[in-house]
Amino acid sequence: MERFFGGNPGVVFIRLAVISLIVGVVLSAMGLSPYDIINSIKTLLQRIYDMGFDAIEWVFRYFLLGAVVVFPIWLISRIFKFAGKGDRANSPYSSSGRADT
Repeated sequence: MERFFGGNPGVVFIRLAVISLIVGVVLSAMGLSPYDIINSIKTLLQRIYDMGFDAIEWVFRYFLLGAVVVFPIWLISRIFKFAGKGDRANSPYSSSGRADT
């Protein structure tokens, strides 16, 4: 148990209590309350959550914009490639680009 706490558990709890009291006095002097800190954390988490979905929407919009251009070009190139495969076997030209004689 001492290994987990970094010393005697009773002494560690007393140190934590004293440090918590000192930090509480300092934060109170600064005008902060525990509720302010909890509300700030809730607000931070809500903003991160909202930003995450805004980022997903932003990525999706750019994806759609790119897909409108990329997909038709890819489809046309695949059609031409597929249509061109059947003609190569009967083509009078060799792979070097010169006519076979």
